[in-house]
Amino acid sequence: MKQDIMKQQGKKTSPWAWIPTLYFAQGLPYVAVMTISVIMYKRLGISNTDIALYTGWLYLPWVIKPIWSPFIDLIKTKRWWTVIMQYILAFALAGIAFTIPTPFFFQLTLAVFWIVGFTSATHDIAADGFYMHALTEHEQSLYVGIRSTFYRIATVAGQGLLVIIAGLIETGTGLEPAILEVQASPAYSNTLTLPTFEERNAGAQTNAGAQQETCFIYTSSVMKAGVTAAANDSTDLKTQIAELEKAVKASNMANKFVPAEEVKEGAEAKTETGNATANAGNAKVEKKESTFTTWVRNTFGEKRETAGNTVDNVAVVGVRLSAPPAADETKVLNVTFKDGDQSIRLEQNTLSTRFEFTADNWDKPAYLLFRIDHKIKGETSATFEGASGNIPFAWLMVFVVLSVFFFAVSLYHNWVLPKPESDRPSKDITAKNLTKEFFGTFKSFFTKPQAGIAILFMLLYRLPEAQLVKLINPFLLDPIDKGGLGLTTGQVGFVYGTVGIIGLTLGGIIGGIVAAKGGLKKWLWPMAWSMSLTCLTFVYLSYVQDHSLLTVNICIFIEQFGYGFGFTAYMLYLIYFSEGKHKTAHYAICTGFMALGMMLPGMAAGWLQDTIGYRHFFVWTIICCIATIAVCAFIKIDPNFGRKKEG
Repeated sequence: MKQDIMKQQGKKTSPWAWIPTLYFAQGLPYVAVMTISVIMYKRLGISNTDIALYTGWLYLPWVIKPIWSPFIDLIKTKRWWTVIMQYILAFALAGIAFTIPTPFFFQLTLAVFWIVGFTSATHDIAADGFYMHALTEHEQSLYVGIRSTFYRIATVAGQGLLVIIAGLIETGTGLEPAILEVQASPAYSNTLTLPTFEERNAGAQTNAGAQQETCFIYTSSVMKAGVTAAANDSTDLKTQIAELEKAVKASNMANKFVPAEEVKEGAEAKTETGNATANAGNAKVEKKESTFTTWVRNTFGEKRETAGNTVDNVAVVGVRLSAPPAADETKVLNVTFKDGDQSIRLEQNTLSTRFEFTADNWDKPAYLLFRIDHKIKGETSATFEGASGNIPFAWLMVFVVLSVFFFAVSLYHNWVLPKPESDRPSKDITAKNLTKEFFGTFKSFFTKPQAGIAILFMLLYRLPEAQLVKLINPFLLDPIDKGGLGLTTGQVGFVYGTVGIIGLTLGGIIGGIVAAKGGLKKWLWPMAWSMSLTCLTFVYLSYVQDHSLLTVNICIFIEQFGYGFGFTAYMLYLIYFSEGKHKTAHYAICTGFMALGMMLPGMAAGWLQDTIGYRHFFVWTIICCIATIAVCAFIKIDPNFGRKKEG
């Protein structure tokens, strides 16, 4: 027996056996709390106001996790914390699953989501700490890109695969889905028609549970009948579309398709004010500008001639059941995008796409409003699906799947995770000296050599990207006359959501490989310049405004690859600075500064771009690269950190 134990201790577990599963498991709960919860509540009929208010607070555990990180260092091992948190997550996710069918599901599931959030944040601390204890400095450098890759895979799986599972269950447990195809072409009529909502058969109509129906719509900006594009009064069109949207909302409310609790005066007034501008024509709500904003605009802003506002075309489609439900039965219909061009989008920010049909209203039309991106020039189409299945059961099964996964992964990690000698709790910890050790952990962080420079590095190294990331999608979507590239929503989804992710992932993996060969100190400057100089791609795009997909894809790939490559140095430095007695807690504190460094510049980025324009904003991000390079000049790194040691 003793020989078997010694043999097991002498055999090193391959990092490939646990790093992918550990960081996949780290990403899933975050996605479940921040993304899946929002989709689930929307499908279950919770109002947008309540969803935004209550789920927004669920991010708090990840913000404040450095506060309790010393306990992870002082009590038990990081391996123990990692496995135990996964067990708790398994039970908590099961708790969400079995509270969904209850009458008070919103309150109960929210309470359990808070447990999932704090447990997941604690798991993040423990897993990151275990990563540093279980691997050598060289291995930490080598696998830093791999761990990031599997975290991103978890994000994609959570937002994509699990939602697809819910959709398939919904479709399979209800009536035959209603399929609506929206075809857009310059050949169709370009008139804006306000339907009469008192009539049962007003507008285009499709029956839930019937065969596929088709709606035809003009692709370009809407125009009044008999009026040329040059004479088009966009302000009048915005007003008409705003009135149309109000009529759709009023009709759906009057026929009791939308639950009464979804309509709240404050939220309704707010959406009506913004909808006539942002959604109908991308116009900005007029408000008095501060003296400082005016000065910045006049001094640094672009001198761009503004063209008239364009207006997305719209279409209204009615849906109803093909047969009445039972007297005491409610059929819930959810309409979602199925496939095709995402530039044809279903309005769901201010209008509900979830309808409740009863024996009293089943034969009346519930109205949907579609927006057609005015930048579409040719023929295109999109298909939407109305599912009326057992929605609570569908989401119950999603969280059952998550729970089973965490039960399995906790058992697997309990078996496969190595037991490094350095992963041990602090000795002589008692209730009496626990408080002293707790505050001592924070004191030791801020009294480390170069602590001030390190914090500046954490805050400023990503200063350009922190601002850039907030404006990439708006820049790609905004029309040429507003300084953007005028891409459609579908094109942006491919460019940034596919090509960009590939570039980011490849950059991170290659960064980890080269850092493992040469060490962090050798590659710090190339990575810092990679993070900085690739921002020039957006300066080029904003000045040339070359909106060909080939050019845009190349530029986005270069910028995201450069960011992924440069981000490797940032992550490795956090690991390097955390080394020491309390490395787990210190790394958690570092991630707190990392979040702060992204949050604060990002909050001001929108105002700055709106004030000075895209061209000057992207030039400003290049100027901010000075901060990235400057902080690298002051930090000191052991030349051997991250590099494989000979012998």
